[in-house]
Amino acid sequence: MKIGDLDLGHQPLFLAPMEDITDPSFRHLCKQSGVNMMYTEFISSDGLIRDGAKSVKKLDIFDDERPMGIQLYGHLVESMVEATRMALESKPEVIDINFGCPVRKIAHRGAGAGMFMNIPLMMKMTRAIVEASTVPVTVKTRLGWDEQNKVIFEVAEQLQDQGISALTIHGRTRAQMYKGRADWTLIGEVKNNPRMVIPIIGNGDITNPVEARHAFEHYHVDGIMIGRAAVGKPWLFGHIRHYLETGELLPEPSVSEKVDMARLQFSKSLEMKSEPVGIYEMRRHFSNYFKALPHFKELRLKLLTTLDVNEIYDLLEKIRDQYGDYRPEITGGFWDK
Repeated sequence: MKIGDLDLGHQPLFLAPMEDITDPSFRHLCKQSGVNMMYTEFISSDGLIRDGAKSVKKLDIFDDERPMGIQLYGHLVESMVEATRMALESKPEVIDINFGCPVRKIAHRGAGAGMFMNIPLMMKMTRAIVEASTVPVTVKTRLGWDEQNKVIFEVAEQLQDQGISALTIHGRTRAQMYKGRADWTLIGEVKNNPRMVIPIIGNGDITNPVEARHAFEHYHVDGIMIGRAAVGKPWLFGHIRHYLETGELLPEPSVSEKVDMARLQFSKSLEMKSEPVGIYEMRRHFSNYFKALPHFKELRLKLLTTLDVNEIYDLLEKIRDQYGDYRPEITGGFWDK
């Protein structure tokens, strides 16, 4: 699969951009696992052009992370174009436009998935960014605004006409948020539309290698993007790649192996964000790293409430000592299909 001249190989796997999740500390572990391409956390065009410290910091890209995309969102064409020019200074391989975020404060301002309420503006913005960018421009979007307005088939053609180089489709509407099952049928229809020539990347509910292979084989997407299912599970990409190439399902990492990964991510989070932000932003990851451990309530509560760095490291070692080589079976997640 290629995005412009960028060759990502056969059946590439993408890490979705997620606010307060896909920071460099998490990206580092996903890259070690074998993800083919990653993105920054999504960035507000308004925040960026106003020199907001948090938005500007998100532009940081490290050489060992590449290829990298920078994802932007906003509701004003001029602001998005200016933000694109600023983002290009970080030399990303791709500029990605977010037309999919369902969060009310973003969508109801007309940004993210809110662009489905003004498709002519969506196309005008896309064309302007393509013309302003010196690297390929891609789009991430949804099926439409709600069940009665699943317009992705037509919108995909229009976005391609504006000059984008790839399209990622999340298989839900804005109204669904993250509820219910993702509808891959429409993603497949877009991919199999003979008029579509750009790569189509599918997103939504891929939580294990079996589901990933099913998406490739039944919907013929060019790539798969994974978001929430990778939080606290950076090894997921490597396990999917191994299964796609060999047909063998690797076992869930042991708790001891997860402690090693959690410690590495935590140390990088502290290095890049300091205290207490580096602690706060690790909590969701910690919770997922050690999901489904028996009799874990007391340790979990301490791990997710303390602001003492040394205590966190001590707690991680207690988890290792108590659970060691234990490999939990996670209902509704890995390897249950």
